Amino acid sequence: MSSYLFEEFDEVSAKQWKQKIQFDLKGADYNNTLISQTLEGININPFYHKDQEQTKPLTIPFHPKTWSIAQHIFIDSEKIANKIAKDVLNRGAEALYFTSNKEFNIVTLFQNIDLKNLPIYINISFLSETFYKSLISFSEKNNATFYISLDIIGNLAKTGNWFKSQKEDHAKLDAILLHTSKPEGLLSIDTSLYQNAGANCVQQLAYSLAHANEYLNYINNNEALRNSFKESIIYFHIATSSNYFFEIAKIRALRLLYASLATEYGFNPKCHIVSKPSKRNKSIYDYNVNMLRTTTECMSSVLGGADTICNLSYDAIYHKSNEFGERISRNQLLILKNESYFDTNKNPSKGSYFIETITKQLSEKALILFKEIESNGGLITQLFEGTIQRKIKESAKRENELFEKGEISLVGSNKHPNENDLMKNELELFPFIKSNPRKTLIEPILEKRLSEKLEKERLEKENTL
Repeated sequence: MSSYLFEEFDEVSAKQWKQKIQFDLKGADYNNTLISQTLEGININPFYHKDQEQTKPLTIPFHPKTWSIAQHIFIDSEKIANKIAKDVLNRGAEALYFTSNKEFNIVTLFQNIDLKNLPIYINISFLSETFYKSLISFSEKNNATFYISLDIIGNLAKTGNWFKSQKEDHAKLDAILLHTSKPEGLLSIDTSLYQNAGANCVQQLAYSLAHANEYLNYINNNEALRNSFKESIIYFHIATSSNYFFEIAKIRALRLLYASLATEYGFNPKCHIVSKPSKRNKSIYDYNVNMLRTTTECMSSVLGGADTICNLSYDAIYHKSNEFGERISRNQLLILKNESYFDTNKNPSKGSYFIETITKQLSEKALILFKEIESNGGLITQLFEGTIQRKIKESAKRENELFEKGEISLVGSNKHPNENDLMKNELELFPFIKSNPRKTLIEPILEKRLSEKLEKERLEKENTL
């Protein structure tokens, strides 16, 4: 479109827009009719205008120029995982995201895989100093790019316990971090737990920052660790929901906030972000809608500035990993990248009045909450006091109430349900929050989906048919 076309029209100020809207409302109150408030306490206006912008567009530090498509692979058998990895790399995957709950043969897993320029994410749910050192040594020997999950605080929040004890866990953390000459991507922070448990965007950002601060403060007070860690990059694992624009702003705000925090310590202000769709809004009924949800969530991740995106299969919450589901999830990303002009990521949201505004508001509110957490002892202290858990449950409760009222819609669940949709014979995995009473140091933060109560009721009805 020719630029001179716009010269034929006079600019319309924010005041003129508002006057026109008020005229069209025919007496209805502007604020009550058109301004809504989010769970974060942020007002959403009917329009955003450059006249309302008090500052220049934000400069998001280290916004990536492009992004990688990751494929999730669970390691049960190293040979099978290796076969799957080679297959998905031939089918368009650009990164591999492995998960395992036990030690595995590293050489077998990566046999005949070209590790050059291939991001490898390894998420393991145990803390073994020997195994971590083996992974690091293998990575350095093969000049590979490994992002290995090392998050003892995340384990405490999720399980309610340290792996062994706070002292032992930190001793192993020290040994692992000092084992490598380049601890880039070794220290990780899993913030997806907060989102999947029902925390709002401000809470997610504040808890992520407080989570990172626990590590940075600990490292800063240890001279050997400080010297080793100074140039390293922390790896964030985040989850995105279907709140499209807010999720874009959330990722941008995370980069801003972390850069500011790391700079205060004199550490590398760059962070690496891998994003995955949230489980919280996924449903077992009318499960194909999950594909639409994950598509917009992946789009938010791209526009927000994630380095790598690992999609969630539409049937991941109730089916075991299967070739069809994983292929569809990968193809969603391939279509976004290769057919929908999402192949580059040059900060396209920069200058959007709406996104710029909510990025600032999320950052400001998260910073206030972060300072409140720090003034009360920090994240670990507040976890032991139960404050973080209580705040997340309060947020989740408000969201659940809106869902039950129909103000938050999940098509196929609380909106337009298909009563003929039967699922009791389709459940290969238990899709609900698991109750596993055990002795814990703190109350664990539990992930729970919005539609669980409704789905249980429908499954009970199925059993009476």
